[in-house]
Amino acid sequence: MNLGYQIPMFLQWLLPLATWRRRDSKVEGKGVVYLTFDDGPIPEMTPQVLKILREEGVPATFFMVGENAQRYPELVDQVRYGGHKIGNHTFHHLKGWGRGTLSYLEDVDKCDMLLGGTRLFRPPYGRVRINQILGLKRRGYTVFLWDVLTHDYSPMMSTETMVRVVKEYTRDGSIIVFHDSVKSGERMLKALPEIIHWLKDEGYTLRSL
Repeated sequence: MNLGYQIPMFLQWLLPLATWRRRDSKVEGKGVVYLTFDDGPIPEMTPQVLKILREEGVPATFFMVGENAQRYPELVDQVRYGGHKIGNHTFHHLKGWGRGTLSYLEDVDKCDMLLGGTRLFRPPYGRVRINQILGLKRRGYTVFLWDVLTHDYSPMMSTETMVRVVKEYTRDGSIIVFHDSVKSGERMLKALPEIIHWLKDEGYTLRSL
């Protein structure tokens, strides 16, 4: 198993207060998978992602950076009106490690004021401390990490490799991370429809968190 693509259970146990994978025993077929997008919204990528999801009839979850949501409120509305879920990704895309709990939570609160009360949260880079998670939970958040990381932000990651990673590591309950960011580029937009088609053909149900 490549730790860069999927975090094994023994490491997930080190951060048990976060949700890495979500299974639903009531779902028929091969199981349920959740597509998530981090770091947006931005006009260069988010509308194109929404177009693909709309054409495929697939819901997703967008973990938004507050700075971007403030700059492009119309994109926040487009995501919401498209039937997708919105999550908090801090206002300034903060790394939790090395930052005080109070200042971290204040940044989360600032983002929350823009997003209208979402209680879904993903820490940027997955870097969050236990005290920060406890503070988030006291605010009513569910903290989501991931089961499959596509590395779409890396210039070394090709569309073909992205598709292969999803095929190799996806399982029932997988939370898959993409990024609607400039760094993810056209390679993510090319890979996304193929990935969605494969998930459907395999019998997975696609849902938002």
